This record gives sequence, structure tokens and C-alpha cells, in this order.
Amino acid sequence: MPSKKILLSTSGLVALLLSLIVIFFVNSPNDPPKQLAEGTGENVDYDQTFRPQFHYTPAENWMNDPNGMVYYEGEYHLFYQYNPKGDQFGNMSWGHAVSEDLVHWEELDVAMTPDEHGMIFSGSIIADEENKSGLFPDEEGGLVAFYTSAGDVQDQRIAYSTDKGRTWTKYEGNPVVPNPGIKDFRDPKVIWHEESEKYIMLLAAGNKIMFYGSRNLIDWDYLSEFGEVGAQGGVWETPELFELPVDGKEDDTRWVLQVDMNPGSIAGGSGGQYFLGDFNGTDFIRQEKTDDINWTDFGKDFYAAQAFNGKEDRLIWMAWMSNWQYAGDVPTEPWRGAMSIPREVTLVTDEKGEVQLAQQPAEELEALRGDVLYEAENKTISGPIQLEDFSSSTYEIVAEFDVGTAGEFGFRVRRSEDLKEETIVGYDTKNDLIFTDRMNSGKTSFHEGFPGVYRGPSPSKDGTVTLRIFVDRSSVELFANGDQQVMTNRIFPFQEADGLEVYSKNGDVTLKSMKIYEMNSIWNEE
Repeated sequence: MPSKKILLSTSGLVALLLSLIVIFFVNSPNDPPKQLAEGTGENVDYDQTFRPQFHYTPAENWMNDPNGMVYYEGEYHLFYQYNPKGDQFGNMSWGHAVSEDLVHWEELDVAMTPDEHGMIFSGSIIADEENKSGLFPDEEGGLVAFYTSAGDVQDQRIAYSTDKGRTWTKYEGNPVVPNPGIKDFRDPKVIWHEESEKYIMLLAAGNKIMFYGSRNLIDWDYLSEFGEVGAQGGVWETPELFELPVDGKEDDTRWVLQVDMNPGSIAGGSGGQYFLGDFNGTDFIRQEKTDDINWTDFGKDFYAAQAFNGKEDRLIWMAWMSNWQYAGDVPTEPWRGAMSIPREVTLVTDEKGEVQLAQQPAEELEALRGDVLYEAENKTISGPIQLEDFSSSTYEIVAEFDVGTAGEFGFRVRRSEDLKEETIVGYDTKNDLIFTDRMNSGKTSFHEGFPGVYRGPSPSKDGTVTLRIFVDRSSVELFANGDQQVMTNRIFPFQEADGLEVYSKNGDVTLKSMKIYEMNSIWNEE
């Protein structure tokens, strides 16, 4: 579709009749084809109404937390909590998908399944290229997976792979970290700590993180613990630890400890927080004010973020795009669960001189951009402007505004006037807040915790606000003001709710620039 300028649209009887007809015909000539998913032995249809088109989903059944994220020999490995026997939590295994570009994913056979010791809960993977574990023949290296075995107790076990993660052998000497008498003792994240020349394991244990150390990935010693600070509304889970430069300065770094909790997030239900500090190989020492809570995402649906081990040039993570409040009730089939888009994580100094996390959509996503559907420059927005002839359910908005006199402005995405559906993604100038309103976003009644309005602080920069929005068939991800504030939310609109409106309220705003890109499907066969 060629690029178009913003115009005021007209509505009439013809448009109404066409919209009603579309309700009965939800497929279009450009719908993605079926793809043969490796390991399933059958053609899989990736074209359900709510199936994301540029977010990873399994062909069928239940998926939640990402696990074992590792970049190894040219492949990104995405393992994840998976129930191969149904669309609800249970029988937890590790599903597996690989990608060479972070965008197109190939679903492989299930990696690990439960045994007599329990279900296979979350964990991580390290590339043991020097065979420090001694698990590999002829001094060759391979992949070592750490996972929680959840049976009568939760303990930490390992498995290893000699064929790039396709098959796994569970270690005969398991568990490598027995349960010390703690109910919640899970989600091992293992990293290499260069200064102390040892591996570090983080474990979630109630409302704290426990640290263990090892030289060989087999024998682990207790080091320290950190916790009972920050958000304490629920049990801590799926920790992550990494070091990053501040503003790109290699001589000024911070360690980031990211922790999820369920419940107790800022948007309600499950969510994530992070702490900034130093890690000396034994202890994590927080460097912030003790009453600060740094939220990883201000939306409802970003949980258990995990970074790819083995990617040295930048830090990329992904998260489960759902919330434990209603994850089992979302109206999708034959699958349930989706991953966020991959994000590059950095540390930046804000206008107050404080260091904070920033998340930028991975640059690889630009390869999915199709036509520029609309563009605009220096246009005054006074009230609502519907984009004429706009019809899409998968797109990216890149927009910059001069605040002007408006009290509020933004976009109404996945909009249908006839169906009275829309998701509002906007900016509250009075309170310096980004927000997403999904009260009328489509199907919302499947759980009382789903409809709502979610907000997060995001000061403008010299009167300028930037909004970058990724809209898929069942999600909206907002990156605001230099990617320093992010907001992720699932939505479930009817497929014919494919309109878009830009608006202002209580004054005018100047749209300095805007481009809207069609986003192509990742499921198309090459």
C-alpha cells in the first residue's frame, strides 16, 4: 500500500454494510499460510483471529516463562515452560524454538519432560565450551541446562546436550543443589562472573534471592542472599543478573538484578522489578535509595524476562506476555501464551541524573517492516482524526509530538466505531504519564482482572514526547521517550476492528512526525 497523508474520514451506509459483511469473513487474501512445524508432524494453522503475527507462540498448547535463553553457534535458543498435553498449566516441560535472526522462529521437539522427581520448572543454560563440567566427551564442549525439579520439594538439577540443544541427558548425580528446607526454591539463573572466575547461580526463595558459586557447574557453594526489599506483594520468581555500562561508558557500570513477583505488580497480578547496584562475586550491594521500586514494565503483561546468555555484544531479553491473574482464561486456541518482542536492554541517565533501565525494540524487527501505511509532519491535532482507509491489525507506529496545549493525546488502535471497540494508547500531559486503556478493547469479560487502564510516569523531554507502538493481533507494546518507559498489554479485539485514530483532548498538540509501518507475518514460508 502506498504512503498516505492523514485525512479526515467519512462514514456512511456503504461503509457500515461493508463492516458488517467483514464480520462473517475474517480471512483475507494476504493471510499467512500454514507452516509445517518441526516436531509436530502436521500442518499448523497460524491464522487464528488472536494469533500474534510477529510474536512467538507455540503451534498449540500452554506456554509461559521463557527458559534457557542462550545464543550458541549462530542460533538463538528460546526454551519455555510448556505443557505438551493441554492448554492449561500442568505437566510442565521445556518447549524449544530456535532462530537465526531473533524474528523468525522454528519450533522444535519438546526438550525436557517430567520424570519421577517432578515437573520441569524454569531455569537457564550455559555454553560450557571448555568442558569445565567434564560432562562432554573428548574434551569437547556443549550446553548445560539448569532447571528446577518440582516434585515433593523443589531442587536444582542439570542436563546436558551435545547436539546444539536438540536432545538432552539428565545428569546422574542430580540434584546439584538440594533443597535446604525452603518451600519456594526455584528458577536457577546461571552466569559467568569474570572477576571472581566462577559461575554464579541465582535462585528465587520466597521474598529473596539466594546466590551460589561454582568452578565447574557441578559443585555449588552457598554465597549470600538479597531480599525483603522493593515490592513484596507476592513470591519472587525468575531472577536475572547482568552488568551494563551507563550511557555507553565502559568505565561506569552497574549491575542489574531483575526479579519478578506474583502477585504485587504495579498493574496488578504478576510483574517485574529491578534493582541497581554492584556484584562482587559474592554479594549484591544495592546502590539506590532503599524505598525506590523500579518497575520493569508498567503494563499488565510482561513477566519472567530472561536474557540470552552467550550474546556478548549486547543484552537482549524476552518475556512471557501474559499475567497469572487470567493466563488460563484468555480466549485463544489451540494455543495459550505468547512471548514479547525481543528487546535490547541498556542503562541511561535520566533528566534527574538518575540511572534507569531502558528497553529498545531489537533492531532485527525492522526487517519485518512492510509498506509505510501513513506518514505525517508538523500537523496540528485538534480532537480526533481517523486515518482514512486504514485497515490493519499488525503495524508499528513511530511518532513524535510537541505537547502544546493538549491535556491528553495519542492513538486509538484496533478501532471499530460500529463495534464500539478501541484500545487507547496515549499521554497525559498534566501528570506526565503514559497510559493504555483496554476497557473497550474487545473481549474483556473472560476475567474480572483483565479490563483496566494502566499508567506509568514518563516525563516529556523539553516539551517533546516520543511514542513507538507495536500493534499485533492480540497485543500492544508501547515504548516512550527514548525507550525509558515501556508498557505491554494483551488485547483481544475482533479481527474487523482494524481502524486507527490519532487524537488530542482539551487542547491542541503538534504531530511533528509520524510513520506507520505494516508489520509482516513471521509465519510466512520462505
